[in-house]
Amino acid sequence: MKQGISTIDLRPFRPGDVRLAHILSSDLKWAHRPEDWQFALSLGEGVVAERDGKVLGTALSWKWGADYATIGLVIVAPELQGQRIGNRMMQALLDRLGSRHVLLHATEAGRGLYERLGFVAMGEVCQHQGMLARVPQPHQREGDHLRPLEQDDIESLIALDARATGMLRTELLRRAFAEDRTVVLERDGETAGFAVLRRYGRGQAIGPVAAPDLEAASLLVSGCCRYVEGFLRVDVHAVGGLSQWLETQGLPCVGGGTVMVRGRAFERGPARGGWVVFTQAIG
Repeated sequence: MKQGISTIDLRPFRPGDVRLAHILSSDLKWAHRPEDWQFALSLGEGVVAERDGKVLGTALSWKWGADYATIGLVIVAPELQGQRIGNRMMQALLDRLGSRHVLLHATEAGRGLYERLGFVAMGEVCQHQGMLARVPQPHQREGDHLRPLEQDDIESLIALDARATGMLRTELLRRAFAEDRTVVLERDGETAGFAVLRRYGRGQAIGPVAAPDLEAASLLVSGCCRYVEGFLRVDVHAVGGLSQWLETQGLPCVGGGTVMVRGRAFERGPARGGWVVFTQAIG
């Protein structure tokens, strides 16, 4: 007899579930390492769908400030798709998030589920990845230069990110600044942007990137690329021109996702100085 939805239990995502969640994402050809799962869980919380001790679904959420949140790493094993497991996990997270405005990046397969839960599309991201043949040649503006992160930069960079994303992500950025390589943009003597290069997935990833314009964003990405070893991924807002520039530099767009919001549709992206997301899961 075919097992149905009544045999599936939802429970909180625990640290011991990372190994099983990684197996689940690997089966779907997702590139996340166990370390990527651990990092994501350390900043948020989630639920798993379980049957007979086997993790068959995951969904995580992250709270930013008092009013906002993101949801990601929503996975349902192929044998359970179509049984509303994704709906149950999403509803469990949304119940916990209460009145917060929630953002996520949807795959084409998941978009219908999120629309039924009240999410509205408000943009696209392009997933660029590959092996760099050379360091990209940025647009150049007189008065711009790059330098390493300094301790005194941290609060101003957190404020730049909040303006770019609409969310205050203090803990996420402090972790990134402490553990990864950050490149800072100075424009006419003032701190004006930053980019983070970190280990992720199949190699390294750049993101987030906050910058006042396309010239500055391309300079920051190029500055990070000087330290890239092997495979690189960059998840870029589709508008603004940075995606097209990456194509000309030999880093193709291989897919993407739809930016969706439930609640207030807060402005973010290049118009606010945000060019590259941290990850499509975390936002």
